[in-house]
Amino acid sequence: MNRKGKLYFRYGTMGSAKTALLLTQAYNFEERGMKYVCLKPIIDTREGRSVIRSRIGIERECKWIRNDTNLYELAQSLFEENMLIIDWFLVDESQFLTPEQVDQLARVVDDFGSNVVCYGLRTDFQSHLFEGSRRLFEVADSIDEIKSTCNCGRKTIINARIDSKGDFVEEGAQVEIGGDDRYIAVCRKCWRNKRIEQSSRDALPFLELTRK
Repeated sequence: MNRKGKLYFRYGTMGSAKTALLLTQAYNFEERGMKYVCLKPIIDTREGRSVIRSRIGIERECKWIRNDTNLYELAQSLFEENMLIIDWFLVDESQFLTPEQVDQLARVVDDFGSNVVCYGLRTDFQSHLFEGSRRLFEVADSIDEIKSTCNCGRKTIINARIDSKGDFVEEGAQVEIGGDDRYIAVCRKCWRNKRIEQSSRDALPFLELTRK
């Protein structure tokens, strides 16, 4: 097959307009008459239906990706259904893909020449790589960072999880779906300083007891 596709990984912190960029790209493809499909892991069910929706209000229908979905077989079935090769696959929240699913997307690129663009987070609230993101860093043909700015002016790196008081949460499950009420994107320095501040504040009652 002469078509030469690529596997793209475009990552950024929460609030960096990743989903808006995906939806804008889908709109452009539609205007140019190009065949595309939007995909999204079903782990993110905040909308309650199979749709990709940006914080700015735009949305498009998508196909769910379940944990056991074979994306290579899904692509094959879509090709057969449409009687042509799909030009672009646009994947939202790609950090939630399994490593095997990332490899399946790579096979779609290599065997069919389709382009696959994955948008997602790099790391979790503890600054650790998601499995899907790790595999994308390992095998993607093109990797781009979608940058955003911390309140202090530095580049955001950490997707900090917060509680009802605005304090950073340091323990818990890697995956906890939430929006601005649960997460805030910050730079590494602000993340470190806030954690130090919280540790010092939590230690004060103990120190006062020991002085008595």
